[in-house]
Amino acid sequence: MSDLRDAAMQSKAWPFEEARRVLKRYEKVPPEKGFVLFETGYGPSGLPHIGTFGEVARTTMIRRAFELISDIPTKLVCFSDDLDGMRKVPGNVPDPEKLIEHLQKPLTSVPDPFGTHASFGDHNNAMLRRFLDTFDFEYEFISATEFYASGRFDEVLLRAAERYDDIMKIMLKSLREERQQTYSIFLPIHPETGRVLYVPMKEVNAKDGTVTFDDETGREWTLPVTGGNVKLQWKPDFGARWAALGVDFEMYGKDHSTNTPIYDGICRVLGMRPPEHFTYELFLDENGQKISKTSGNGVSIDEWLTYASTESLSYFMYQKPKTAKRMHFDVIPKAMDEYHQQLRAFPGQDEKAQLNNPVWHIHGGNVPESNLIVPFSMLLNLASVAGAEQKDQLWGFIRRYAPEASPETHPDLDAAAGYAVRFYNDFVKPAKTYRAPTDLEREALESLRAGLVAWEGPADPEELQSLVFACGRERFDPLRDWFKALYEVLLGASQGPRFGGFIALYGIDETIALIDKGLAGELT
Repeated sequence: MSDLRDAAMQSKAWPFEEARRVLKRYEKVPPEKGFVLFETGYGPSGLPHIGTFGEVARTTMIRRAFELISDIPTKLVCFSDDLDGMRKVPGNVPDPEKLIEHLQKPLTSVPDPFGTHASFGDHNNAMLRRFLDTFDFEYEFISATEFYASGRFDEVLLRAAERYDDIMKIMLKSLREERQQTYSIFLPIHPETGRVLYVPMKEVNAKDGTVTFDDETGREWTLPVTGGNVKLQWKPDFGARWAALGVDFEMYGKDHSTNTPIYDGICRVLGMRPPEHFTYELFLDENGQKISKTSGNGVSIDEWLTYASTESLSYFMYQKPKTAKRMHFDVIPKAMDEYHQQLRAFPGQDEKAQLNNPVWHIHGGNVPESNLIVPFSMLLNLASVAGAEQKDQLWGFIRRYAPEASPETHPDLDAAAGYAVRFYNDFVKPAKTYRAPTDLEREALESLRAGLVAWEGPADPEELQSLVFACGRERFDPLRDWFKALYEVLLGASQGPRFGGFIALYGIDETIALIDKGLAGELT
């Protein structure tokens, strides 16, 4: 264990680099609270999305890395800002017109339009927790409504009243002059209407711990800042939450990065050290536009999991988090195959390489074996030439290629076959475009056909690949033009699998028949 810990302390894998920054906070004195606290925040106005998964998955990777290099206990908190006022009625709920009268009320005071929970906020929190539980994340859930009402936030809220002017100085620098005139860090919750009020404060009484303000009708009210009567604006809430909980690490998207000095400054004014932060780049759709849950561009969690495994999504999240990544359907097969390539490489690697391998971080060191003996990209091409509608159609080919395999003994492969069939039918099939071969390509295809007709012995992928190379080597420069021709003429795609392996999987006789169709123009 000590050797592994030493290797982890030297590892350049980004979760270890972040974990070492967190550990440095306590190189002299351990945390008074007895543990290191990692946090992720969530706005429960809508359903959990790909960004939510990314934040929790990546934070969990850093937490696991920290647990290897330190004996200090850890916690992960998922904080839901469900005391936030409902600013607009979502369009994807039943009877949305019934929610109009509840605008500006905290989400936990808005009736649940689905009729399953005590409030809309409770409903969305349940969705979040079910979402997190699906991926087996270990976390403690905190509701802002409960946090404010239970008194857990009282000490920091009273300190915020006491240091109101100092916090306001930080905030006012970031606001337009017009907004400065009415801004307050405190948002009172109206005692009669229950609405979250965006009104200026007439007085903040630090001694009594109260705020005085006029509501929209001009009536004056005085409320305690404690007990859930008042909430903080979202930027002050960020820094105050760090101070109240003693947060040691939080990551967020690049769109928050300009607010980091504000969050940090407020946390310091409230007497606590700000956490370590990690700013990740945002996800882009295939056109390079930022993915938005409002516009619905890009790939959703449910869509990814329709076509690939959870682990492949975790692998995608691990890769270069500080680089903007296009997240569209074409990245899914690559993520699946690369994840399994890393799984297969892991057992033969030394400790240093294993700690740099993404699968160590995806599985927290408890790395399973891969039984995906046929690459996902190959399964896609097999589904394509077979016109597969069900994964059982692929298993006929797989069993001949690997007689020892079955859905029971190779569950990864069975699941991947199902994913491949769905992906083929939804994305590959509509885009397939075959073409006729050129005279030079026809000559090479006839040579390949003759070599397959004369083939004796087992269908060894490497030997078949040598045959494919031989048929193209003397005719094509660069050789990749030969493989491009194979894919476009026989598979209806511009790229494809290692062709020797494809022949071994699809079958020699079946490949001969496929070449005949391509030469006869039957595929176009």
